[in-house]
Amino acid sequence: MLRIAVPNKGSLSETAVEMLVEAGYAGRRDPRALTVADPRNGVEFFYLRPRDIATYVGSGALDVGITGRDLLLDSGSAAVEIQPLDFGGSTFRFAAPPGTVSTLADLAGVRVATSYPGLVGGFLAQHGITAQLIRLDGAVESAVRLGVADAVADVVSTGSTLRAQGLEIVGPVILESTAVLISAQPDRAGIATLQRRLQGVLVARQYVLIDYDLPRELLERAQAITPGLESPTVSPLADGSWVAVRAMVPRDETNHVMDALYELGARAILVSSIHAARI
Repeated sequence: MLRIAVPNKGSLSETAVEMLVEAGYAGRRDPRALTVADPRNGVEFFYLRPRDIATYVGSGALDVGITGRDLLLDSGSAAVEIQPLDFGGSTFRFAAPPGTVSTLADLAGVRVATSYPGLVGGFLAQHGITAQLIRLDGAVESAVRLGVADAVADVVSTGSTLRAQGLEIVGPVILESTAVLISAQPDRAGIATLQRRLQGVLVARQYVLIDYDLPRELLERAQAITPGLESPTVSPLADGSWVAVRAMVPRDETNHVMDALYELGARAILVSSIHAARI
């Protein structure tokens, strides 16, 4: 069986499990279960701490796993990213008291608190900077005020938490992270099927199907609005001067597309969700 590591808790867990279920795999009925066998699909799931997944997969103990790009890079694991999964996004930045750090070079020799020493250390090394990294398991934004560090490196959303601790964001973005599929053996049998299924879930979430009727003479202009992935499906109607058109469009553009089609002259415009796909 293909052995798959899945986050057992945290921000990545719920969405990862939902994606796997939508992709046709068995879910975990007992939230305390550490393993779930799915013989119909030839896989077995192992529910692990997100931070440990890269280590298990990199060692070859498990074949493939879902974790954060940040956790993969921080681990130093031999596993590699084989597919982004477009959830669990986060941005890593440096922060320091105003006026103390202006550029990345100013971090040389200072104490930097972080929960991701591997990730941050690697980034600084790439830029030829040596800093003293202080590893903390959480709440690193308090480290400067408590005198443990001179600057911090952490996940940033709005920056309000950092500002509340008297810090400001400085320097470049360290990493744009997201959930990823990882493996130390990307060619392992079964991984390609898993990737296709997960990609099908991503497509189903990102696109919808739009159907509409249109006077035939407006077809070329309508195709510019709904080009589809390769091209739209066009079918004749009983009234030969009209055609029925079906195409995939990005979900977040649905209403703009419907407005444009109606203004062009399309009628009976219908939108349907996609539950599964293979592109």
